Formats: sequence, structure tokens, C-alpha cells
Amino acid sequence: MVSVILDNVAAGVPRSEILASYPSAKSDDIDAALAYAAELAREGSIDLPAELTV
Repeated sequence: MVSVILDNVAAGVPRSEILASYPSAKSDDIDAALAYAAELAREGSIDLPAELTV
């Protein structure tokens, strides 16, 4: 469900529309998904192979 929420947020879908589309989701779930994504982004980075870094 986290990826679904993040995909919708990234696409600019309003919070109210996400909640209407996924009745089991709560506003706190959206906040938690964003916090989780932020934590993953903070964890670090990896170097991509040269053929992928054009």
C-alpha cells in the first residue's frame, strides 16, 4: 500500500482523492508512507554502473 500511496502523491493526486479511492487508508497512512519514503531516501546512496550514468 505504501507504493500505491507514494505513486499517487507523486502524480499530484489530492489527499482527499487518495482517501476516497482507498477506503481502508487513513490520512495518517499517507503521512506514514511519506515519512517512510523520506527515511529510505536518507539511508544513503549507491553508485550506478557507468553504463547507467549517461
